[in-house]
Amino acid sequence: MAVDVIMPQMGESIFEGTITKWLKKPGDRIERDEPLFEISTDKVDAEIPSPSAGVLKEIKVTEGQTVPIQTVVATIDAAGAAAAASTSAPAATPAPPAAPEKAAAPKAAAPPSSPAAPAPAPVPAAASAPPVAPIARGNGQKIRSSPLVRKLAKEHNVDLALMEGSGAGGRISKKDILAAVGSGAARPVAPSAPSSAGATSSASPVPPPRPGGAVAHPALENAVPRERIYFGNYEAQPMSMMRQRIAEHMVASKRVSPHVYSIDEADMTKIARIRERSKAPFEAKYGTKLTFMPFFIRACVEALRAFPTVNASADGATVVLHREINVGIAVALDWGLIVPVLKNAEEKNFLGLARGMNDLAERARAKKLKPEEVQEGTFSITNPGVYGGLMGLPVINQPNVAILGIGAIQKRPMVIDDAIAVRSMVYLTLSYDHRVVDGAVAHQFVGKVKGYLESWSEDIL
Repeated sequence: MAVDVIMPQMGESIFEGTITKWLKKPGDRIERDEPLFEISTDKVDAEIPSPSAGVLKEIKVTEGQTVPIQTVVATIDAAGAAAAASTSAPAATPAPPAAPEKAAAPKAAAPPSSPAAPAPAPVPAAASAPPVAPIARGNGQKIRSSPLVRKLAKEHNVDLALMEGSGAGGRISKKDILAAVGSGAARPVAPSAPSSAGATSSASPVPPPRPGGAVAHPALENAVPRERIYFGNYEAQPMSMMRQRIAEHMVASKRVSPHVYSIDEADMTKIARIRERSKAPFEAKYGTKLTFMPFFIRACVEALRAFPTVNASADGATVVLHREINVGIAVALDWGLIVPVLKNAEEKNFLGLARGMNDLAERARAKKLKPEEVQEGTFSITNPGVYGGLMGLPVINQPNVAILGIGAIQKRPMVIDDAIAVRSMVYLTLSYDHRVVDGAVAHQFVGKVKGYLESWSEDIL
């Protein structure tokens, strides 16, 4: 019995996913719930388990391709049919790839080279995201797009009525919106544009291949002429999907938020001593590591209570003050960066903060996070100090209005009561959105964090 493997929906606002890596190849035996492939979405990277035990019969969507949710990406011969499948494998293996192409060609009404990826798109896309009702074109054709696309169009002031989508049936995709934003006009880039541009520009080298035809954020691609990038002896590596998403978010943040910075330093000597003598008993008693991060989170929670405008978001001319304190903590991965969110931090004691933070970091590195665990953050913390950075000026994680950067904790000579003493010091840098947060508030906020750290009195055991 054949079992279809589908692209899962990893959250209510997610309507497509990109397969970044297949962990099995056709013919491999796989157990139920064993990791089968890895995907990247707008929110999170994750490993997807196999829905059934058996033998992986066919991979329908290759690495690097982006497809809508509910698209069949592979088929598995269930355990009971494994023996029969193995006897006919030599003859049956070449057949499946040809069949989908023949079936897809009449539906897509496109050249044979392109129908394979978009063929399954119309059915799931229509089911998950109905077309927009208003008729905005002269020929009476309806605008077809998903809620995510409409949200992006609104954020970037793109008029969907002026666009022709590159998707099936003229559907406007996220790629079309990003292309319109990058070009500075409300129009999509035709699917063939990248290849034709490369063919007509004899002075520019051929750009590096991109997995599944994916392109980086248009604003980044168009920032520098190609002849100033591809020269001499070089190796070109396509951005991963996560790297592309990071690029999009960082460019958008710098475009939307006027970044201003406040810097201070805190004396961590007292906390360093507490941590040093409590590390072993804390881990033995609670089964989780004791790092410096829970101390910083606790201090930030108290400062956010005192200055609620730092725990806010901007929606046009409206400031949204969040009652919950959901702290996003930047986690460096071998393949990029992700910001899982420790929610309701104001309700947690020190142990709860430590356990919650360690759990999120571990599952982020194991690709086990859920989409909702990287959403709804109200304030962010990043810690370049663990890699030796003296300080940093981080980019605000939208839609937050502030992010705290923590530098390396280093012993330095300081003047204490007119005497020189060796103290464990750390630089604290607050990047904030000047639309919402003024300099006076920002400096008071950092001062509150500093004061809480230097006068630490909470018992952690």
